[in-house]
This record gives sequence, structure tokens and C-alpha cells, in this order.
Amino acid sequence: MLKRFILIALALSLTACQTTPSAEDVHNVPSPLPSQISPSSPTVTQPPLVNIANKPAIKPQDAKDVWQRIRQQISFAPSNHPRVIKRIEWYLSHPNYMHTISERADPLLYYIVTEIEKRGLPIELALMPLIETDFDMQAYSHKHASGLWQLTPLIAKHYGLTINPWYDGRQDLIDSTRAALDFLTYLHRRFEGNWYHAIAAYNTGEGRVLRAIANNQKSGKSTDFFALNLPRQTRHYVPKLLAATQLLKQRLMPFPAIDNTPAITVVSLPGATILDNRAQWSMLEDLNTGYARFPALLGGPNRLILPVEKVQEWQQYAQNLPTMPDQQWQSYTIRRGDSLSVIAASYGLSVSQLKSFNQLKSDTIRIGEKLILPILAEQHYTYTVKSGDSLWRIARQFNVSVNKLKQWNQISHSTLQIGEQLTIFLAP
Repeated sequence: MLKRFILIALALSLTACQTTPSAEDVHNVPSPLPSQISPSSPTVTQPPLVNIANKPAIKPQDAKDVWQRIRQQISFAPSNHPRVIKRIEWYLSHPNYMHTISERADPLLYYIVTEIEKRGLPIELALMPLIETDFDMQAYSHKHASGLWQLTPLIAKHYGLTINPWYDGRQDLIDSTRAALDFLTYLHRRFEGNWYHAIAAYNTGEGRVLRAIANNQKSGKSTDFFALNLPRQTRHYVPKLLAATQLLKQRLMPFPAIDNTPAITVVSLPGATILDNRAQWSMLEDLNTGYARFPALLGGPNRLILPVEKVQEWQQYAQNLPTMPDQQWQSYTIRRGDSLSVIAASYGLSVSQLKSFNQLKSDTIRIGEKLILPILAEQHYTYTVKSGDSLWRIARQFNVSVNKLKQWNQISHSTLQIGEQLTIFLAP
């Protein structure tokens, strides 16, 4: 332990920062930015930047490894604050942690880094998904924050993200990254260029940080981030990011290499699409978590994220995909007495449409098989929780997964209240 502490102390005396697990956000809708800062407005301190005298011979964009690309651009100064050191020690005591992180981040990090560089934002922001969710695109918090960047419904709506039973933009890499960087850019301006305050406000809300700054000013205290009276989670949030960057910058632990080349690409969809070969394209589910009911690619932005090596194969496959109406859909289990004509008439479709949507080559259907059908507005089912109910029991009753039941109703816990109403988007 003494040897480890000496190693940390030595590293801190030299340069910069990095790393940490998840946190939940209490995001509020951004306030209008004042055109001018009045003399009475809280003043904030800009985090010091590292003065890198010797520029690397290789440009960051030409590095072989994305972690190296980030390392070369770290600008936040190192910190020896006890909270930062404690978090560094946590990482060092979990040597396999970064292996898990690199595995999850592998298809995502190049895209995130590129988007941050395009905007001229600090490269350290690329590590915020590590702090927020350990790079889990489907993470969900008890504050109803969701996705890689843990955006709340309020912030998501403010920045134009789509959330419906079929698609949640907060869980989409492209949509959520855009919204998160828009929000962080706003907070940076709101806090007059102080990134530590902006990052803290991303976690706890700008109002809390502004009040903490104002209170310190009134008391004649420092407005440095570490001097502010903030919620416990937020007091540790920025140190987690600093610890992570310091680990990376000082090479205190290995970050398994991620190729500094595009791992994914985006292809457009003609409209609502249902993949008829889920087994063939199952790997897409992990990259397109915004689609809540994969392989039904409905209600979203009519695009798909693909591994770069799958583009040609996808183009050949997509030529035979049918065009579908852009509306909500459901899974229908065939019952005794059903026929394609009876089912089609019930849902306002022609038999040929029904066959096209479901890739059927004949009129023969079997009891127990499932079809994809449009959800009619009056068929949205509202279930009232009764005594003895549980998410597992309700999910089993309606033949859905517990995770989907949670997602549709924005539930992050497993406790239900009698009388609570849940929305079910499958036919009863």
C-alpha cells in the first residue's frame, strides 16, 4: 500500500488525470444564458491547464490507439486532492476494470472522441461515459436518467431527442452524444468557461452549483470546485473524472488498446424496418440500443449503426427488405381460427401488406407463431397493479421481458405500488 501511494504521489507531481464508475444525474432544463454577466454574478475559477512544453511527434489523430489519442490531448491539470487520490487507489485495486471498460468502449470511443474534437471541447469529456455508466448504453438510473450519457427525459426532450415505445434516443450512441455535448457546451458557457463547475452541474444541475458558488462568495470563501458545498455524489463526480485522466496520462495502469480507426458506420433505412433474420444480424442489437424492440427498427431516425466490416453484406441484405408504414408496431401471436385475411382485416391491412411485413412466402400460418402488426391507438393496454403483482409476474402474463416493461414505463426499481398503472405495448 505504501509503495502504491508513493507511485501515485510521484505521478501527481508530474502531470494529468482520469477514470471512474457510474453516477446518476439530476439534469434540469438549461436556463437562458444572460447576454452579459452582471458585476453581482458569481465569479468562477477556471481549472488550470497543463502546459505541455514538448509536443508529441505523432499527431493525436495519427496515433495507433484511441487511448493514446486521448492521452496526448489531456489538458486538465493533475490534482493531489484526497478525493482524487482515493479514486485512483480504487482503480489500482481493481486491475481488471479497464479491460472491461475497453471491451465495452471499443466500438464507441473512436466516434465519441471524433465528435468532441470536431467541437473543440476538452478531450477529457470522452471519459464521462466511463464515469456515468462504465460505457453501458442501456444503463438506467433511479432518477430516470438513461443511456451512455445518463440523460434525463427533460434534458432529452429539450435537446430534441425522440422517446417513444419503439425508440429512445438517450440509448442511441449518435443522438445521445450530440445531446450530451450540446448540454455540456451550454454549461461551459453558463459557468464562464469553468469546466469543473460545468461538469459538476451536468451531474447535479446548474442551480445547485450556482447556489454553492454564490454562498461561498458571500462567506468570502474560495469558489474552487473542491471548496463548494455540493451533494456527496457530485463532490466525488469531478474527482472520478480527474482520477481517470490521471491514470491514463501517467500510465498508472494499462488501458487495453482500442484501434484508432472507425469501428462503426451509419447506413440509412428507407423507413420503418423489421429484420427478418435476427440471428444473422444479432450483433446490431448492441450497437442500436436506441431501438427498444429490436429487430423492429421503428419510431427512430431511420438509420442503423453497423460495424464497418458489415456494410457490404448489409447492402445486399437490405435490397430485399420490404418498405413499411412508419407507425407503432406490436407482436401478435396466432390463435386458433386465425387466418391472414381475418388478421389483416382486423388491423386495416391487405393480405399482401401483412405478408410483406412478415416476410411470408405463403398464406399458411400456424398457431403460436408471431406476426408483426401495427398497434391501433385503442389497443394500447393500461394495466393497474394489484396486490401480489410483481414486474416478473406481469411481464410473464403479457409475454414480455422485465427490462422492456421497465423501459416502456421508465421504471428503474423493482418495487410496484398497488394501483400504479403500467402501459403494455403488446396485444393482451
